[in-house]
Amino acid sequence: MSDQPYPFLSAMADTRRRARRHIADRAVADADAADRDVVLWLLNESLATELLCVLRYRHHYFMASGSLAQSIKDEFLKHSQEEQRHADQLAQRIVQLGGTPNFDGRGPADHGDSQYDEGDSLADMVEEDLIAERIAIENYREIIQYIGEKDTTTRRLFESILAVEEHHAEELASMRQALLHKQRMASS
Repeated sequence: MSDQPYPFLSAMADTRRRARRHIADRAVADADAADRDVVLWLLNESLATELLCVLRYRHHYFMASGSLAQSIKDEFLKHSQEEQRHADQLAQRIVQLGGTPNFDGRGPADHGDSQYDEGDSLADMVEEDLIAERIAIENYREIIQYIGEKDTTTRRLFESILAVEEHHAEELASMRQALLHKQRMASS
């Protein structure tokens, strides 16, 4: 008979043995079930995507002009700051897993999931950001599904980032609709 009242919990001796075995591995105990190289690659690809989004949102913030631009500029800046926080979180997780975050300045567009399309008009800028957010959402959902229960810390990180990206997409879709409506009204 086990002295453990709950069968889903590990016995303390087993937990202690695993902790000693993994003491040199830093914060990677739950990542052992996942393929660490794949998880690090996914994290670095996502880092590149987030960095690209930071740059695109910043560019749009500085380039947006016109009578409708100020409130949208404020959102571009806010989104840029949130994407930078995501990049920082991803980099931190990469280090926790014993990897090296890739901040290669030669071009995150070469290894991220997003593209750096600037857009000419305010509506184009919003549309490009919305497309990038939808790409990130789809990719993060696939990553979350792949990771599943194999690395709960990384999965939760992606889930928290996904929630913000979905909020960004909703805001951008609303902005886009409002801009298209104002354009139709102006041309009538």
